[in-house]
Amino acid sequence: MALKRFFRDTIIYGLATVLPRLMNIVLVRLHTDTLETTSYSDNIYFYVYAAFFNVLLTYGMETSFFRFFSKAKEKGLVFTTAFTSIIISTFLLIGTAWFFNEELAAFFNLRVHYFNLLIAILALDTLVVIPFAYLRAQGRPFKYMFIKLTNLLIYVGLNFFFLWLIPTYKMEFPFFNSEDLVQYIFIANVVASLVTLFLLLPYFFKEKLRFSYSIFKQLLNYGWPIMVAGLAYVINENFDKWLIPEMISKEVNGAYGACYKIAVFMTLFIQGFRLGAEPFFFTHSEEKNAKQTYALIMKYFVVLGCLILVIITVYLDFFKELLVDNPIYWEAIDIVPVVLLANLFLGIYFNLAIWYKLTDRTKYGMYISVIGALITIAFNYIMIPKIGFMAAAWATLLAYLSMTLISYFLGRKYYPVPYALKSILAYLSIAVFIAFISYYKFDNDLWIGSSLLFIFLIIIYVMEKQTLMSLMRRNENKNHQ
Repeated sequence: MALKRFFRDTIIYGLATVLPRLMNIVLVRLHTDTLETTSYSDNIYFYVYAAFFNVLLTYGMETSFFRFFSKAKEKGLVFTTAFTSIIISTFLLIGTAWFFNEELAAFFNLRVHYFNLLIAILALDTLVVIPFAYLRAQGRPFKYMFIKLTNLLIYVGLNFFFLWLIPTYKMEFPFFNSEDLVQYIFIANVVASLVTLFLLLPYFFKEKLRFSYSIFKQLLNYGWPIMVAGLAYVINENFDKWLIPEMISKEVNGAYGACYKIAVFMTLFIQGFRLGAEPFFFTHSEEKNAKQTYALIMKYFVVLGCLILVIITVYLDFFKELLVDNPIYWEAIDIVPVVLLANLFLGIYFNLAIWYKLTDRTKYGMYISVIGALITIAFNYIMIPKIGFMAAAWATLLAYLSMTLISYFLGRKYYPVPYALKSILAYLSIAVFIAFISYYKFDNDLWIGSSLLFIFLIIIYVMEKQTLMSLMRRNENKNHQ
């Protein structure tokens, strides 16, 4: 029953994540068709800072909220304490940033106009973090999905309006600047985030605002290591896109960033998993067979992740034309198999992270992420001058692989889960062999790649047939009782 609910919530939350990511695929196509590589690099650069400050402004409060809300007697007090904290810190930090906007814009190498839009997006998105977490903690996935999809439709619609409809049909629109199209991506984001805030306003007044210093202290102590880990994650994901314009060129960064987006299918799989898994892991930690359940989830996460790795690599020519149809961006296409594998290891790491979250050892998560960030920084600085942008992709893989290994061995000590290690390693080895030999050895030959994929599917069927049949029989027996 627990697994059934987990998969249901994962599918619903996954849809709320997958659909925006799928529409992001459409937007990558739109952006690369309408923007030069230098302008697309500006777009990437903008959202690198957005990701960094988003983590800083939420300071681990979302995960802390889940941890203490699930076991608290006064759940309303946990909600209002976390929410009040976020409101106060957001207005203080955003107000300061707005007051010194010219100086800070120059420091971050952004136009003042772009910086102001960045501040607006950060403020709006930070204020809805706890209300969104409250929806998830209360088991309201459909409401969560509705609001997320409303945000998406507005954002995508405005992107098409400004970047395609107005220029294509030469429409008259007040103050429209065809020489600076990239700014309208940011403006669309502001409008979508404003509507999201409006839709979540009822949850702002769900409880009478109360603040407990003791609860706040617990939330902060639990959350600050998660914040540091989050900042390290942003470095792992985005340091390359910040460094490449400085060490190579903005044109190359635009191509690299666009090709990096092709790994979105792996990313959205991981995001959907995380949204369903995080509340599930906390609420079912006291169950008798919790560790066996976590092990089973890990195994099938790896199976699905390996399939995604192989499928996208084998049919990469199709996916690159689907997402990035402009050939000037294809110079960085060789990064895709490496980035896909890196993201798969990131997903495994997120799965393994239950040991430090459930045992309140979040500082270990921080230490591991910082190690990953240091690997990313060092490898990029040393290797980009030697092998170019491919170094950035290999740095991401090396960082996430290292984090996965460290987390696994520490988890065995503090919260041992009986993971099916032999099966997991077998699937990873076969998938990596197929993906890399298909792409790099046989030059992405369609027939060879498809044949290898078919063999992989047969291997999965043979290895998992007995387990799947057993789970199905167990589910049927429960339904008959």
